[in-house]
Amino acid sequence: MTGAGRTQPDPLGDEVVALFQTLRPGVLRYLASLGTPGEDGEDILQETFLALYRHLRDGKPRDNLPGWVFRVARNLALKRMRGEARAAGEALEVEIADPAENPEERAINRERLRSVQAVLAALSGVDRECLFLRAEGLGYREIAAVLDISLGSVAASIQRALGRLARASNRWK
Repeated sequence: MTGAGRTQPDPLGDEVVALFQTLRPGVLRYLASLGTPGEDGEDILQETFLALYRHLRDGKPRDNLPGWVFRVARNLALKRMRGEARAAGEALEVEIADPAENPEERAINRERLRSVQAVLAALSGVDRECLFLRAEGLGYREIAAVLDISLGSVAASIQRALGRLARASNRWK
C-alpha cells in the first residue's frame, strides 16, 4: 500500500487478468472436451492462471502464453482425472435449443448431433484433442507444444479427424 490506503498498480496482474478474460471461454470448452465437469473446470482454470501469474512473476519465458495456458490446464485436468479415476474422453453433452425449429428439424438436428458425438467418441484421444485445440484457434505449432507431439502428428491428427467428420456429414445429405 502507498499513501492513504491505495495499492500500487500491478501491470503483471493486469496482463494475467486480460489473458484470463480472453482465454477463459476457450479453455473451459477444451476442459469440457476432456470430460472435466464444469465446477472442476473452473477450479482448474483458476489454478492455471495462478500458475501463469507465478510463471511471469518469476521472469520465465513469455513466448506463446495461450499455448502455455492450454498445456497447463490440460496437465492439471489429466492429473485431476487420474486422481479421481475418471475415464478421459466422456461424451460431451450438448443441447440443441432453437425455438424456431419445427419438430422434424429438431429430430434431424438431434440425429446429426448424435452422429457427430459418435465420430468424436471414436477418435483417438490425440486426434480429438488436436481437433478441439484447433477449434479453439490454436495453430499447429501451439497444439504440438500443448500436447508435446510433432508438428507432423498434429497435421495428421487433424486431417484424420476432419476426414471422419466429413464422411459423417456426407451421410446427412
